[in-house]
Amino acid sequence: MDVRDQVGARRERMRALGFRLIQMWVPDVRSEEFATEDRRQSKLVAEADHRSDDQEFIEAVSA
Repeated sequence: MDVRDQVGARRERMRALGFRLIQMWVPDVRSEEFATEDRRQSKLVAEADHRSDDQEFIEAVSA
């Protein structure tokens, strides 16, 4: 049984169990662009406590 047949058989078994195949594109977390954006956003989150009371407001109205 070649790989194509194995994959097909696996997909058929999963369908028989009630699953369906979904394929999607996700960010490549290994790329330098991702790492740069991750650092930028992490820095913004870390500095958020010093910049505004937005989170306090959100927590107050959520309670």
